[in-house]
Amino acid sequence: MFSINPSSGTPIYRQIIEQVRHKMASGQLKPGDELPSVRDLAQEHALNPMTISKAYTLLEAEGLLVRQRGKPMQIAALKQPEMDEVQRLAYLLPALQNLVQSAQQLNISPERLMQALDAAWTQESE
Repeated sequence: MFSINPSSGTPIYRQIIEQVRHKMASGQLKPGDELPSVRDLAQEHALNPMTISKAYTLLEAEGLLVRQRGKPMQIAALKQPEMDEVQRLAYLLPALQNLVQSAQQLNISPERLMQALDAAWTQESE
C-alpha cells in the first residue's frame, strides 16, 4: 500500500502521511477504507512500529483518520464532498519542491525538466 524510501531524505513518518493524503485526494482511499495495522506495516517494511504509529496519530489529529478500539485505522469521512484542483495540487507541493531542488542540483533546465515530466506523464498514462 505504501512505498517507503529510507534514503529519500524525507522522514519515513512524513512519507506515510504524504502518501495517505495523496491517495485520499486522488480517490484511491475513500472514507471507511481500512489502513494496514501498525504491526503489519512495520513488518512489511522492516520499520519501527513507533514510526508508523506517529504517522497514524498525526493523521488522526488532522481528522483524516478515525481510530476505533479493536479495529484498524479507517479513512475519516471528508468534511467537504470533494476537493477542488487547487487543494489537490497543494498535496503535490512538497514533491514538486523536491523535484525542482533535485533538478537544480543536477543543473537541469526548467524546459528540460518539463519535457521529462511530460514524458513521464505520458508513460504513466499508457
